Formats: sequence, structure tokens, C-alpha cells
Amino acid sequence: MNCQFCFTGRMGLRKHLSTAEIVEQAVFARKLFSDEFDTITNVVFMGMGEPLHNVDNVIKASSIMVDEQGLQFSPRKVTVSTSGLVPEIKRFLNESNCDLAVSLNATTDEVRDWIMPINRRYNLSMLLGTLREELRLRPKSIVLFEYVMLSGVNDSVDDAKRLTELVHGIPCKINLISFNPHSGSQFKPTPDENIIEFRNMLIQSGLTVMVRLSRGDDQMAACGQLGEPGDYQLPLLRVPEKFQVAL
Repeated sequence: MNCQFCFTGRMGLRKHLSTAEIVEQAVFARKLFSDEFDTITNVVFMGMGEPLHNVDNVIKASSIMVDEQGLQFSPRKVTVSTSGLVPEIKRFLNESNCDLAVSLNATTDEVRDWIMPINRRYNLSMLLGTLREELRLRPKSIVLFEYVMLSGVNDSVDDAKRLTELVHGIPCKINLISFNPHSGSQFKPTPDENIIEFRNMLIQSGLTVMVRLSRGDDQMAACGQLGEPGDYQLPLLRVPEKFQVAL
């Protein structure tokens, strides 16, 4: 997907996992960790690759995970994340009863075109309009919007105001994520106090907001740091002129 802030996203596509390989991860994790950490109750499809690029196997795997004769997870405890593949989002929301998370990360097409190239195909209006329309048919569902905070890029007061307007009418929660630096990264993390200020502005607008604390950064295993790019990495994209100073 070549998201510019994500070490994993610049690896390029290596392969798709089969349904069995996906389910096996959950089975193996249960065997490995349940004795030490109690029963595993939550599953997230995120962190390595774009789940909805592999939509057939992801829908099958998630259905096995929530089936009474499968792994018996609650559908509300299984979340599939996407960078915004609109046709696959429609299919997922119609065929799966699991939860959806969307990596938003920008409040204008200019910024999202740059940091998330998928936006050039499915822009903010198309993405958010689809979610607004489809979630009307799933009255008990909400979408989790993930928002990586990038200093000087998407963390201004105006961004907070625009974000409130963009998600209006969509049942949702906002998850603010501190950026985790990595090799070759152009970006800087938003200071903690600015994240809290941004969060408070969203809360004052009536939104439900969480802040995800960074974990695993010391092992290059935090959000956006997973991967082994090897000899080939997707190219960095041109930085819009007005953001060059921020970087």
C-alpha cells in the first residue's frame, strides 16, 4: 500500500495468507499464551499488510473465528482493519458480522493522497460516504477510525475541526496513535501534550476518543514498525511543498 509513515507498508506485496494460515495464528497464540495470560478474547487483522487485499480468505477466516463450531470468539471482539479499499469494505460489511477499523490518518485529500496513496483511487468523500451509507444497514455497528499523529502534518487545530466534520453521521470511535519512528522515516511524532489537546477537542465535539499508547518500540515491534524490507522498498513519494518544513 506504500503508506509513507509505515515501515510495513513500504515492503511491497510478498504473498497472501491462506484461510488456514490466518486461523492457525489464532489457534497457536491461544496455545502459546492462554496459560500465562488467561484466555485470549480479541483478534485484530492489522499490523502486517492490507487485510482487504485478501478479502476472500479474511472473510472466511474471521467467520471460522466467530463460529460456535470454530474458535468461538465474539464478533464484537474480532476487528478487521483497512486502509480504505471501498469495494471490499462494502463486501465485508455485507458478508461479515465482525467489526471494521479504517486507517484514516488525514483530514484532506491533499495530505491523504501523499501519505496514503490508496486515497488517489478511493478519496475521503468516497470512503466516508460508503461507510455512512453501509452502516445505516447495520444499526448496531460502529467503525473504529485509526489516526496516526504526525507532527506538523495532520495534528493541527484545523485538523481536529475537520475530523469532527468528516465523521459526522458515522457511528464511530476515534483511536489516536502515536507515530513510531523507524529507519528511513521522514516523520516526527506529535508531542504527547499535543495529542491530549487534539483528543480533548474531539471529545468536546461529542466524539468517543481513545489514545493508543506505544508498545514494542524498543524492539521495532510497535505499530507501523513491523517488517523486513530486504533489498527492495517502495519509493518515497514527493512531499507537498507546504509540509517540507515540518519534516
